[in-house]
Amino acid sequence: MTTPTTPPLKRPTPTPDHPGSATPPGAPAASNAPKVVAEGVLPALLPHPRSTDERQPVAWLHVIAPPSWNTIPWATSDCLCGRHVEASGRRDVLALVQAHNDHRQVCRLRHPVPERRLAV
Repeated sequence: MTTPTTPPLKRPTPTPDHPGSATPPGAPAASNAPKVVAEGVLPALLPHPRSTDERQPVAWLHVIAPPSWNTIPWATSDCLCGRHVEASGRRDVLALVQAHNDHRQVCRLRHPVPERRLAV
């Protein structure tokens, strides 16, 4: 009769002398600049890769209109000039959408007034 062999007891893995793959490498000695962002993360200060012109968003219209007729729609209109308007209800939301479109035609940020010189 043969007795089954038991595996040897587990031993702790020895610690390697070199850093593992999870340990970030140290900065080069010549570089005194601190690392600002993680690798693969784009800094927030870079321009958006799709922006090829100088246009920037100025006004936002946010409409929440659920598909159920029992739910009341809600909307906000915001502009960088300081305009902030909210509306709820179908009639008021439709009026706000029209007012938002009208404001786009007269907003001082979209259509700046030329600077006038004072008479001397």
